[in-house]
Amino acid sequence: MTSSPRVPGPEGEFSPQALLDGLREQGPAALSEALGDLAHLLQEIAGDPGEAFALEGRARREFTTLLGNLQACASAMEALEARSVIALRDITRRDRHASTRDRAAHEAGAEPSRTAVEEVADSATKDDLSLITRRSPHMAGRTLASAQRLVEVLPRMMDALRMGKISSDAAYAVAGAASVLTPDLARDVDRRLDERLPEFDGAGTRRWADAVATIAGELDPEGATLRHRRALRERRVTMRPGQHGMATLSARLSAIDAARIHKRFSLEAERRRAAGAREGHGAVMADALTDTLLGRDENAAPGILDIGLIITDRALFRPDAGDTAHLEGYGPVPAEAVRQQLRAATSEPADPAEDPYGADGPAVRAELRRLYTHPITGELVAMDSTARAFPPAMRRFLTWRDTTCRGPHCNAAIRQSDHIDPVSRGGPTSLDNGQGLCGHCNKKETSAANVERIEDSDGSGHRVEWTGHSGTSRISTPTPLHWPYRPGPGDPPTGGTPAEDPSADDAPVDDVPGSARRIIPRRPRRAAAPPPPPPPAPRPPGRSGRATSAVPEVGPVRRVPPSGRRRDRAEPADDPDH
Repeated sequence: MTSSPRVPGPEGEFSPQALLDGLREQGPAALSEALGDLAHLLQEIAGDPGEAFALEGRARREFTTLLGNLQACASAMEALEARSVIALRDITRRDRHASTRDRAAHEAGAEPSRTAVEEVADSATKDDLSLITRRSPHMAGRTLASAQRLVEVLPRMMDALRMGKISSDAAYAVAGAASVLTPDLARDVDRRLDERLPEFDGAGTRRWADAVATIAGELDPEGATLRHRRALRERRVTMRPGQHGMATLSARLSAIDAARIHKRFSLEAERRRAAGAREGHGAVMADALTDTLLGRDENAAPGILDIGLIITDRALFRPDAGDTAHLEGYGPVPAEAVRQQLRAATSEPADPAEDPYGADGPAVRAELRRLYTHPITGELVAMDSTARAFPPAMRRFLTWRDTTCRGPHCNAAIRQSDHIDPVSRGGPTSLDNGQGLCGHCNKKETSAANVERIEDSDGSGHRVEWTGHSGTSRISTPTPLHWPYRPGPGDPPTGGTPAEDPSADDAPVDDVPGSARRIIPRRPRRAAAPPPPPPPAPRPPGRSGRATSAVPEVGPVRRVPPSGRRRDRAEPADDPDH
């Protein structure tokens, strides 16, 4: 423990404000001593708490308050660490430049370039950081790069971290996702995220990274295309040795290829489990992958896969529109990343021998479905059902809308369709009362004190509030397919969603800016059903899960194919009891 006295203020007085002013004025030495005292106290209490954690006579609120204050301290310490890392980098650069000038005898022509000197200095900073923080050199380098972005180009995310509005994981996820952006573009993304900070209160790190990709794609569509092409050249397969005779095989692929491969083996795992395999889903997927790659399995299911791809009309026909596509189970991808596959999937080649899908091409050719997004939030609009269990069409819609598990801060894939208000309490089977969850988060009836849908009279979209037994609440929202512009008080009004009827099949693309297209393998068609009656009284869907739009001014959603089609084994399972 340090023996430094309390830090006085500039006028010699002692008070909380004087301590703060003194720490700001006296610099890192005084701050280090104050933190040393605090660290010693915390270390001693953590090692020998005495009666501090005795339960007798204590209320639950005391411990939840303690955890909240510890989290606030941790967030402030993370922000302070980021500033300290950059200060260490800057002073190392300064000393390295001075040393270089001395060795060159102050002859400008003999000095190496400034960039070369700073690269050497940053390498030294990384090594120092690795030793000080007990991180690997690789992780220390990532910490240095992320801290640089937070301090220099993401000031609003830095301030949110300082105030405990976001976790350090979320802040570093944003910084990592912004690593490929120019500083000016990263600042624009930082501002847009800050404006919608309350909507990400319960978001996991994956949703934060998806938001960065979506906003950057809208702000810089040409850059998104170039970044995808550059990343595509980094395709590779790697192996990392593990423990106990195991290893991790990884492949860096295009998002659509990776999603198709993952879904193929997920379907195969479900088939094997239905046939009697007793191991877990992931283990059976690994076996199916091994058997296929090593040629052991002659009965593997054909590669006819139904992969959900949602893309706006603008992005489909205008590469410079700036809208990102959303891949089921993955998240946002640049439209350029899927445009080539869409051309192959939606049109037959002149020469059948050149069909990338081979002899199965005509059977797996894709078709387009028209969906509509909410004019304010950018979320997909809803449909309804009278069934207790979510029908297949609604389960797929939940997956498209929510992208990942809606549990607060959860990044897992959606495995089940959940009733927010349980059916046992009268909750309806509707998209307003539905959400996509992983298996763990779908235990909310026992793990959470309360989970409820928050009404969106202000147009804020599908918001679900999760409250723990500690009383802490977090709000989760789906990732919007695009980020509609929200005019400020002084901005001129915008047209919003056009008043034309977008349900007409021959409506021009520019007339439906909120529309999105969904690519699926073709199924046998039936005769077109008559159009639903006009709003505001939407026709209740039948057992097939057909639906109409819940937003009258947007227009009805085109009917989905009947539910009598072949059921996809990898669709998220419904949990009727929840």
